[in-house]
Amino acid sequence: MLKSSSSLVVNSILRHQCKSMSELYKIHALLITLGLSKEEPFTSKTLSFTALSSSGDVNYAYRFLSKLSNPPDYGWNFVIRGFSNSRNPEKSIGVYIQILRFGFSPDHMTYPFLLKSSSRLSNREIGGSLHCSVVKIGLEWDLFICNTLIHMYGSFRDKASARKLFDEMPYKNLVTWNSILDAYAKCGDVVSARLVFDEMTTRDVVSWSSMIDGYVKSGEYNEALEIFDQMMRMGSSKANEVTMVSVLCACAHLGALNRGKVVHRYILDVHLPLTVILQTSLIDMYAKCGSIGEAWGVFCGASVKETDALMWNAMIGGLASHGFIRESLQLFHKMQESKIDPDEITFLCLLAACSHGGLVKEAWHFFTSLMESGAEPKSEHYACMVDVLSRAGLVKDAHDFISEMRIKPTGSMLGALHNGCINYGNLELAETVGKKLIELQPHNDGRYVGLANVYAINKQFGAARSMREAMEKKGVKKIAGHSIIELNGTSHRFIAHDKTHFHSDKIYAVLQLIGTWMNFDVDYDDSEDCHCFCS
Repeated sequence: MLKSSSSLVVNSILRHQCKSMSELYKIHALLITLGLSKEEPFTSKTLSFTALSSSGDVNYAYRFLSKLSNPPDYGWNFVIRGFSNSRNPEKSIGVYIQILRFGFSPDHMTYPFLLKSSSRLSNREIGGSLHCSVVKIGLEWDLFICNTLIHMYGSFRDKASARKLFDEMPYKNLVTWNSILDAYAKCGDVVSARLVFDEMTTRDVVSWSSMIDGYVKSGEYNEALEIFDQMMRMGSSKANEVTMVSVLCACAHLGALNRGKVVHRYILDVHLPLTVILQTSLIDMYAKCGSIGEAWGVFCGASVKETDALMWNAMIGGLASHGFIRESLQLFHKMQESKIDPDEITFLCLLAACSHGGLVKEAWHFFTSLMESGAEPKSEHYACMVDVLSRAGLVKDAHDFISEMRIKPTGSMLGALHNGCINYGNLELAETVGKKLIELQPHNDGRYVGLANVYAINKQFGAARSMREAMEKKGVKKIAGHSIIELNGTSHRFIAHDKTHFHSDKIYAVLQLIGTWMNFDVDYDDSEDCHCFCS
């Protein structure tokens, strides 16, 4: 009777659901004073909220559970699940190892989240060990676990193991098919992913989104948009945030502004929540498609309280890429005033802005600020700094900067220095750097082209020809440059010296006319022979 009364008291206190940890602290303190803090209703609700809620604290859940004299197994599953979704997924593995020593018996709800943690940690050794444990206790064909295993092997880029497990499974559901589809997409094998996709008798938004994302990550942007169009025509699945982020990314890479606007309108028409991620994707798309005004409109339409560093980065980078250098720096100061902490990408955008604007002093300031913040500059930050100095003609300073770096120089760093040397006439250093670039990237055709240009400027035509011979000897083929233009909703791809486009005759006729207007006699055949390394 007393226990029943205690339960009624606890249930009465917990009748309103906790919405924050501060509320939970007060309830916990009250129940401790009443001697009811270890009653089951409170125990289960506390573990559920603290371990699984976005407003909870999984570390609190772990401490709470550890102090119970007889902690329930479901509680450890809650904690393992909570850590697998946290910023420290390795803690779930640590908890698992610890509680095994106490006689904990893992079940079908334990392993999926441990496997998820191994995926997030990219730790194949732990993943393989967990798979062995699953087989050992007879859970190898549990559907939930198998689906997670396929996802894990996909994250390890091990499509063979993922496929083997898929083929051996006695029963499959839609999640299984989505898992193998996603595994192929993660491995960059869009051909196999498409075969799986076409074989599926039922698809949901995850299926469509995985296929679209696979094409985007493989650089096949038109194919991604074709799948999206097919999804819209069939109408069986409504696009979600993940789908639209991938579609907007495809539009951005194609420079398909009109298509991007249609996608934006669709998002508004179906009342898809304009999350920070989605708004950031819209800003990025408009900026890359050349419509910085539209990007600014999306940015200004967001509440400052709902923004994050990624959105500010997209806008700062977009302004800089369109030549609004001072405006991008001013926006950074506004970001600081809004109490949004900059991250490494923020400083990368700022350094890129300084590079485009020739702002050497400001670049040094931002680079120093990055280091003073406690963050370790990445190779991209060093490359931007080299580019700033090289574009400003300070090639010796750029060379010294590279020599004093804490990391080994990359191709992008040396490439920036090489271009600066050519632009400012330091051909001796340009030759030295050009040779280092070929040593560093022997299969990059652009490195041979760059050094050949140095020799050509120096009228060392024999040495320039030797670069062509070196390329042929090493089997390096020159990749033709290309451009993409959107016209009436269709993207047209043009390759240098290519005449396969169905309007090539008209296009070259107009180009010849422009050349005539410029009083410049364009001879395409001769120009290709004389400038074999250009384009």
